[in-house]
Amino acid sequence: MTTFLTAASLALALCLALEVFVGDSLTRASLAPRDLALRLLGYSLILLFWFCFSWRPWLAALTCVVSVAALIYVSRAKRSVIGEPLLFSDFVLLPQVPRHPQLYYIPPLWDPRIAVPVILTLIATVIWYRTEPSVLPGGPLLRVAALLGLPLALWILFRAASRPPLAGLVAQWFPEPDLEADVARVGLPASLLGYTARALAGSAPVPDVPVLPAGPGDDVVVVIQLESFIDPERLGGPALPAMELFRTGAAQYGRLRVPAHGAYTMRSEHAVLTGRPSESLGFGRYDPYTSRSGDEPTSLARLARSRGYGTLFLHPFHRDFFRRAKVMQAFGFGDLVMGETFAAAPRIGPYVGDVALGERLLDEVRGRRTPLFLFCVTMENHGPWKPGRLPGIDAPEAQYLHHVVNTGRMVENLVAGLDALARERGQTVTLCVFGDHAPSLPTCKPGFGGQATDYALFRFGGPPVPPKRRDIAADALGRELRSTLAGALADMPARTR
Repeated sequence: MTTFLTAASLALALCLALEVFVGDSLTRASLAPRDLALRLLGYSLILLFWFCFSWRPWLAALTCVVSVAALIYVSRAKRSVIGEPLLFSDFVLLPQVPRHPQLYYIPPLWDPRIAVPVILTLIATVIWYRTEPSVLPGGPLLRVAALLGLPLALWILFRAASRPPLAGLVAQWFPEPDLEADVARVGLPASLLGYTARALAGSAPVPDVPVLPAGPGDDVVVVIQLESFIDPERLGGPALPAMELFRTGAAQYGRLRVPAHGAYTMRSEHAVLTGRPSESLGFGRYDPYTSRSGDEPTSLARLARSRGYGTLFLHPFHRDFFRRAKVMQAFGFGDLVMGETFAAAPRIGPYVGDVALGERLLDEVRGRRTPLFLFCVTMENHGPWKPGRLPGIDAPEAQYLHHVVNTGRMVENLVAGLDALARERGQTVTLCVFGDHAPSLPTCKPGFGGQATDYALFRFGGPPVPPKRRDIAADALGRELRSTLAGALADMPARTR
């Protein structure tokens, strides 16, 4: 016991020193008594987790310190690109890394930069494991009880943290999401654990189903989420003809405030599809697809189906990414056209080209019955932008600008195609395009442009509407799109259940 307490005390002290002096908090680390207790509790739980695997105090202590150091390093690296610290929801996305390594800047496991440290760490761990004696209690029954009891106790604690009565105590420690303040207050490990418990508790109320007013909606409603799209002139790039089309041909256009920078597509996607602001999601705001899994009464797809619309989700990438197939079905999409359908589609770089995707979208609209609600997510301009992506173009900004030209061409083609279709059929058609987030480029740092992308709403087949600029939030755009499904705008009700 003395050895364990000595090793644990030293480990907690080193972890505390790491967070105080090099931790990833924007303000000075709090050492107030309750905050310090929660901070040390976070370190202790990490220590006990690793102790379960070896029952060697010094090995567990070292692993705990290395774990906290790694969390700080990863969090600081993430902040430099995305503008926020490490989140509990980031760990949910870890299985995506080996499945889709091309989407990340992380080298593959066989890369020497990863493989060599991993192998050396494993060798050192084995040597240490064989050198340091175990502190398991003597006697077979006590050994079995210890080996099973400690991990079981940690598992029970994890499960209980999101359920009464312990959930009430966790809610007192973390009443509302305030990530930057909480990282400074109790440290990164305690924040990760506390936010996980709060998210699993599902504390956010669910809004009632909006009641749409009587009256027909548009015959075709197309909403397209443009990957990493902003006006390239904002990055110092050339003028994009599609942006002039926004300003002169759209019924409404402007800046779109989105819930993230450089990543977390699902936040903007969720905001537009549900009309729910991030603040209404509680601790589920950081990854709404994990917290809600698409079970959203305010989903545009559900509202469309309730009005007799066919609903189609179009995305030229794998079904399992972000669990999109399951989430979109829960949102209310009856048909999914996804990655396997685009096996032979032309690619620009590693992903299906936007122009080809736009052609497929027009084919889907022409070939399906109306009324139709179609939501499309593009892929061509997804990062990372790194050497080897495009022949003869290695600079990240140049790669991005090359792709965004194709995005603009797609928008121009769709405006022309849907306008012609509306005239030919005598129908009303709405096209909404918006950027999900700004690109994570060296010239586009977190906070760029007030964390706003660009959007436009085009209307075809009805009386001419003069272009109007309105700068709005992504969730407000989602609520405005409800007006395309009915004769008048239906705001989200304030009541929740």
